[in-house]
Amino acid sequence: MKSNRLLTIVVLAILIAVTVFFMFPIVLAVFNSFKTQGEMFKSVLSLPTKIHWENYKHVLTEIHLMNNLYNTTVITVISVVGIISCGSLAGYKISRTPGKLSQLLFFLFFSSMLVPFYAIMFSLIKVAKTFHVQSSVYGLPMIYIGLGVNFAVFLYHGFVKSIPRELEESAHMDGCGQLKTFTHIIFPLLLPITVTIAILNVLWIWNDFMLPLIMLTKYESYTLILAASVFFGQYSTEWSYILSILVLTSLPVVVLYLFFQRFIVQGIAEGAVKG
Repeated sequence: MKSNRLLTIVVLAILIAVTVFFMFPIVLAVFNSFKTQGEMFKSVLSLPTKIHWENYKHVLTEIHLMNNLYNTTVITVISVVGIISCGSLAGYKISRTPGKLSQLLFFLFFSSMLVPFYAIMFSLIKVAKTFHVQSSVYGLPMIYIGLGVNFAVFLYHGFVKSIPRELEESAHMDGCGQLKTFTHIIFPLLLPITVTIAILNVLWIWNDFMLPLIMLTKYESYTLILAASVFFGQYSTEWSYILSILVLTSLPVVVLYLFFQRFIVQGIAEGAVKG
């Protein structure tokens, strides 16, 4: 009994230490976002002597942050909807059509997950210029869909195998076509893995910096993360404004993650293990 209690205390202490380790930079960023530049340089670890809302007011009004928010939201929504639509259809079709072609397609989707982004970065820029989607808020989601659909297919492929085929056979007997069967019967049953895929891709696309950096060349099309980079000057860096933007940028996805976090581990485990 004493050994179990001691083990519990040790595990709890380790978890608290890990939590403090990961939360400390976040708390530090929030505190310093309310400081002036001079106060921040004087002591980064101290609490702000006065709450300076001017930092947030400046980034919201002077640099048109609401336009950056609109760009980020449009890119994220279109990308996530496209990844879910293409990934669910492809994963369902490959899973329900056994054969060498399906195995080959699944292998191609899976193997593409192993290719690092930097290996295709320059080719991607050339393709974007060829199709005139560079610096386009509505063109960038097409690239995100292409980069994110492989993982979605992988998860949907495993999850579909857990759904009884009898449901589809009954629908076919009632006169439903394959597409109608998928949209009305199969897709609603994919809700757990769909929520997981949506959350993971929102976190990735909303916070992504590299792809918007190489694709969006006009400030009017900048995302929130990219807008923060304008404060990194050659001779000075305005950290008070940068931290304010980062806090505002992170707040929506943090709330989303905390609200739906229980679906993430469950969905990944079921999608990867089932079948």
